[in-house]
Amino acid sequence: MNPTDSVTTANADMPLYANLGMTFMQCPYVTDIANSKADVIVAGVPFDMATSGRPGARFGPAGVRAASANLIWEGARWPWDFALDERLKIEDAGNVVFKHGEPQTMVDNLQAMIKAIVSSGKKTLVFGGDHFIALPVIREVAAQHGPVALVHFDAHTDTYDGGSKYDHGTLFHHAVQEGLLHSDNSIQVGIRTAYEKEGHPFEVIDAAEANDLGWAGTLERIKQRVGDKPVYISFDIDGLDPAFAPGTGTPVIAGLTSDFALKVIRGMQGLNLIGMDVVEVAPAYDHADITSLAGATLALEFLYSLAASK
Repeated sequence: MNPTDSVTTANADMPLYANLGMTFMQCPYVTDIANSKADVIVAGVPFDMATSGRPGARFGPAGVRAASANLIWEGARWPWDFALDERLKIEDAGNVVFKHGEPQTMVDNLQAMIKAIVSSGKKTLVFGGDHFIALPVIREVAAQHGPVALVHFDAHTDTYDGGSKYDHGTLFHHAVQEGLLHSDNSIQVGIRTAYEKEGHPFEVIDAAEANDLGWAGTLERIKQRVGDKPVYISFDIDGLDPAFAPGTGTPVIAGLTSDFALKVIRGMQGLNLIGMDVVEVAPAYDHADITSLAGATLALEFLYSLAASK
């Protein structure tokens, strides 16, 4: 399979929700990833067959892209002092194609798409879909860059051993087993569900501690942990408190505020950022699109942090 074969506007195997004719921030749509001149390629993965709670994250890429229309401004965007397109070229490759009921086709086609992006020297921004989709992405990012430092925002560690081969609660267990991560340089922020602390591979700043530390203290801990390693950010939207992100499959109260999260993402400029995913946005449970808007804004701040680092 050619890495760009998964990027198409018409395919018999494409679910109806796969491509809705809209790109993130109205950036150009790209079909030839290898020859694209973009710095960052956006991709969507409308997949939620690995959920354990409420389904609906398959509509996340469409929701986030639609909400991004609220973020399109000419010139500089607060609090930055430059326009994003002055420093960064972004294109959207649409959504990965896969056969309904055959999750391995999603894995194979997503890895092909991400391989095409990273092997041509570009960075990735991926919208899920449930959190399982991060595992195929990280496989290809690590294949290009070597093991990466993970900065993971979530209410859950997703390091649980067991479950099915396709499970949004086990992906980081598999990522560690596959040697994709620098565990000693990886950190999880916002955790507020039970996990096995003994032998846990990552540093954890749970939600209560993070809220007590504040965004600046949390950011300092992140920087100390990741050092100069290549950094991949995985942001499960349920890392935010449901007051700020009700539209998700497994909401847990007492989480992070959107202000907290945005300040931390902005503060990561200067790190060796190589990619990000925003997952578990489920618009059917949203109110006034605030979860989709939160996901879109977090992604945009990641892009500004990349641009500020250039």
